Amino acid sequence: MAALDDFLTQFKQLSDVIIDSWFVCDHERNIVDFNRAFFSLLPRNVARGLKGKKCYEVLALNICKDRCIAQQCWADKKQVRLDEIDGQPAGAEKPLRFILSAIPILDPAGNPVGALEVQRDVTDQAVVQVKYQEMLDNEARERERLASQIRSRTKELLDTNQTLLRVQKELLAYKKGLVV
Repeated sequence: MAALDDFLTQFKQLSDVIIDSWFVCDHERNIVDFNRAFFSLLPRNVARGLKGKKCYEVLALNICKDRCIAQQCWADKKQVRLDEIDGQPAGAEKPLRFILSAIPILDPAGNPVGALEVQRDVTDQAVVQVKYQEMLDNEARERERLASQIRSRTKELLDTNQTLLRVQKELLAYKKGLVV
């Protein structure tokens, strides 16, 4: 636990520059520290008493059961980043989407004693991206509909033109027949 405390002491000196939400958990995935941004992700009744709670109970991510980012960084003993991860803060109404990053906190022997996990909320950007993709899909469908309509009308014009040429030819032949 001394390695975790040492990390927290050093990290606290720089932690204010991180504007994204973050928390530090121990090797049992209990939250031992967090910043104001993480606190504000949660409803007030959940945010109180965060220390000691399991991270997956406070922020239920779709990776917690089988691809926990803290466990991944402990196994790899290096930083891990995961994009577009869906999660639901405990007690919150709407799910959120995050970019997650975690680094292991190791003791002097190289054994993991905790992890720092940073969450960037990209929910709004994801919504904009989905709407933009829908708009592109709609425009592609509309473009194809218009192209089909142009092809259809062009064919009608060509058919009408052929009919007109045939009728003109017949008329010319009829006129020649009267003149003779």
